[in-house]
This record gives sequence, structure tokens and C-alpha cells, in this order.
Amino acid sequence: MPLEAVEGEVQRLQAAFDRERVELAAARDKVPPELTEHASIINTHLMISKDPKLLGEARKILQERGITAEWALEQAVDAIEEAFSRIDDAYIRERIQDVRVVVQRIQNRLLGPLAEARTGEELMSIPGRVVLMAHDLSPADTVGFEVSKVMSFATAEGGKTSHTGILARALQIPAVVGVGELELHVADGDMVVLDGLKGKLIVCPDAAELAAYQGLKQQFEAYHASVIRECRLPAETIDGYRVQVLANIELFEEVTAVLDTGGEGIGLFRTEYAFLNRKDLPDEEELAEEYDELAGIMSPQRVIFRTLDLGADKINYNWEQIEELNPAMGLRAIRFCMFHEDLFKRQLRAILRASVHTNVAIMFPLISGLREVLQAKALLRQCQRELKAKGQHYNPHMPVGIMVELPSAVMIAEILAREVDFFSIGTNDLIQYSLGIDRTNKHVSYLYQPLHPAVVRSIKHVVDAAHQAGIEVSVCGEVASDPFCIPILLGMQIDTISITPQAIPGIKRVIRQITMEECKKLLKEVLECRTVTKINRRVRDAIFKRFPHELSFYSSLLDLDEAF
Repeated sequence: MPLEAVEGEVQRLQAAFDRERVELAAARDKVPPELTEHASIINTHLMISKDPKLLGEARKILQERGITAEWALEQAVDAIEEAFSRIDDAYIRERIQDVRVVVQRIQNRLLGPLAEARTGEELMSIPGRVVLMAHDLSPADTVGFEVSKVMSFATAEGGKTSHTGILARALQIPAVVGVGELELHVADGDMVVLDGLKGKLIVCPDAAELAAYQGLKQQFEAYHASVIRECRLPAETIDGYRVQVLANIELFEEVTAVLDTGGEGIGLFRTEYAFLNRKDLPDEEELAEEYDELAGIMSPQRVIFRTLDLGADKINYNWEQIEELNPAMGLRAIRFCMFHEDLFKRQLRAILRASVHTNVAIMFPLISGLREVLQAKALLRQCQRELKAKGQHYNPHMPVGIMVELPSAVMIAEILAREVDFFSIGTNDLIQYSLGIDRTNKHVSYLYQPLHPAVVRSIKHVVDAAHQAGIEVSVCGEVASDPFCIPILLGMQIDTISITPQAIPGIKRVIRQITMEECKKLLKEVLECRTVTKINRRVRDAIFKRFPHELSFYSSLLDLDEAF
């Protein structure tokens, strides 16, 4: 390609990026107040479009190889996708879908007005109630379309933690995302059944399938309405044992879901989101404003801020590169924070400033031993002195807790309990580290067993150690939202569970319909079993017998058929 043609392609590429930024900003400003989560996600896409690395890499490829802007941009995103594929954390790994969405929109601009307008016009002109099919959907794509006309949607891209999945929850629309080869198997006008419970899409169902799903839809709607009506009742067993049910969230906009589903506070606020998809790091003022607003809205209900649980490999910032063969087992979470002390203190001061609301607590992740707890607490005291010197107010008695998610922390739980105000058992990581498996690896995911004898005994050991020291203990993660596991946890006399907001109403219903006597009896039987197969069979029989109606939905919703 001649030099002047290359320069023309570079200008075309730059113009497409500039236009995308303008359009995204305009779409963000059109988001209605009831869908503010759209604005948050659009802001993420806006930051991606402004990322100098994406544009810079595409420009470099274009100039070096003399190819078109479209082809250069595609090769640039392929390189980014390859880097993302090596990330262990599923949530972070799926952020590549956001990059892909932005790149596709820019590609449409490069291809011309027809391609650029096609998606927007189709969404704006939906003729009647439909099941919407798309390669992917972004919040910017859906601003302005009539939600009432979309019964449900399916996309070829995305996952349950992708922004497409978040979008479905924000709009309260049933969805199935990540349907491979969707475009090859569904055509305009096809009749389909979308099963959001099991993640299934049935094309051209027969009469029997239609009748079955109509009945299931009516049953689910009645069940859902019932649990929502009761969601603000306390999570208290028939014989009076009370458990506090808190929510796990990562976006400020999820507060509405917490309150609407009967959440009694926030047991885990994932602070990582403020550090992702940006070229600069948030300063103390930005963090303090976010934390203060969240604490103020939730007051007097508790808000527990988990300090940064990432490594340098997941933050788009110019860190000194440290070669790590296995980042998941390396410099991440509390280790990363102690290594980057200035960044850690910035976050600690922001959380302390929010603690003036008195409902704020702080929690340190991935603690492996006493030294990390003592070091983190020492830095917290140092930050308190710095704030006091500046005349800034904070709660000197803010509760301090730790995540128990490593076998080493389990083994010395009695020692750690003397140094903190509460434990939060992070069951997702605890199971993986204890059993030595990666549940996202399809070859070994069958080994991910929440009721493995080692896992049950580990959790009980931590609960007993906490109570002996006179501190509270919470269980966080998917185990806490699993109705098969809840009676086992209740039998251990846990104080709190912290789960996704959508799971709160159903789990509170389960707790209110069981007795502590039943839970203790089942726990005793489980502890006497020597194999995970016997435990699963015993628990499954007991829970299905006790909750036949609730579990008919939950077993689908939580994919428990695979676990048991």
C-alpha cells in the first residue's frame, strides 16, 4: 500500500475512534434514571475507546504492514484477546467481551453508514414482542429500544459475569448468553423457547415442549412472586435461629437490587471495579467519594469493603513488570497491596473516611498467615494517624476482618481470630485451593465439590474457632447461595451469609422453613460420611424431600445437577 494510502487509513481509523467516543458519551447521557447501571457500563466502553494501547497497536500494525484500518484493528484486538485468555479469574477474563463490543462498533463505522446504522435501526424498530437474537448487545446498543417488546434475548457472546449478563439482570429480562454458533441455527421468524433457568435455547419446539414450558413459566412466575413478597421478612428458622443475609456486589448501581431483594446490608463490596479498564489509577478523593456515597445510602445497614483483590496483570497501568508463571498463586490481593504500599494506603484512607457513617467495616483478602494481618493492621493505624493530622474524621473503632480462603488460614484460624473482629469464609477460593482444582477447567471441573469432607470440616473448624474467640463468622461465595448447603451451614451456627442479590429471596425462604434441630442432625450425618458421593446423596435426599417446590427451580438455577 502506498505511503499516502497508509496515512489515509490511519486518519480513517482515528476518525472512527473519535466518532465512537462521541456516540458513547451521547448514549450515556440518554440513559434514564431507572437504568443507571447502563451508564456505568457505557462509561467502561468509553474508557476502552479512549485507551491509547488499543488505538496505538492498531495504528502500529497498519503502518508496519500496509493493510486496511479494519484488518489492522482486528489483528490488534486478537492480540489483546490472546493476553486476556491467559488470565485465571473468570470475571476479568470475560472483560474481553467489552473490548470486542467496542471494536465491533468501531468496525461498523469503518465499514460505512449502512453497517453503522443497521443494529441501532433494527433495535429501534422492533415490530412486536420478540425474543431478540444478536451476536452481542451493549448498553449503548440498547439505549432507546422498547424493553416491553423484548420478551428475552440470546447472544452468541458473553457469560454470566459479562456485561451482557449484567445488562439482562439490570433490565430484568430472561437471557441466555454465550450460545455458540447462534447465527447458524436460528433465523428471523423462527419460534423459540428460551429457558433462562437452565441456559437452554430450543429452536422450533414441538407441541409437547411448548405445553411443558408454558406450565413451567406459570409455576416459576407464581413462585418468584411469592418469594419476592416475603423477601423483607427476617431469615429466621422455625425455632428462632436468626441469620443475617447480606449481598455481594461490585457496582454501585447494584444497591437497588440489594434493597429490592431484602438484603440486610453489603457483606462484600468488591472494590476492584474502580481500578479496571482505565489507564490511570483512582486517587484517594475519587475512592473516598464512592465509598462514602455507598455507605451513606446503605446506612444504618452494614457495608463491608474488601480491599483490592487483584494483581498487576489485571490492572491497565504502567507497573514495573514482574515475571510470574502463575499469577493466581503469586503477587495478588493482600500481597499485591503490601508490595504497592502507597496504593494500599490510598484505599485504606478512603475506606476510613467513609467509616464516619459507622456502618462501615474493612476486610483483607487472601490472608495466608498472621504476619499479613499484623502488617495490614499496622498500615491501617498509620493511615488513621495521617487522617487525624489532617483533621479528617473517621471511626477509630471500624471493624476489621479477613477473608479465610486458604488452607493455611484455616489451620491457624484460632490464632487469626484473636487479631480481627470477624471472619468471612471465601468458599469459592477455599474449595479450589483445598482440592487443588480449577473449576473453569472443563477437564477437572467435576472435582469441584462444595460438600467434600475436607471442605465441610474446614468450614466447621473456622466457624468453631471464630465463636471460641467471640467474633462473628460469615460465609461468602456460591456455597452460601446453594440451598443444598445452607442447612449444613446453619447446623454449624454461622452468623451471616453473603450472596448475590438475586439469590437472597429464595435462600431466605429456605431458612424460614427449616428448624435448627433438622440442620444440626443433617450436619452430624454429613460429618460421619467418609466420601463426597455419600454426602451428596444424603444431602440431596434430605433437601429434596424437605423442599420439593423450591428445589425444582433452584436445582436448575444453580446447576446443581452437575454438582450432585
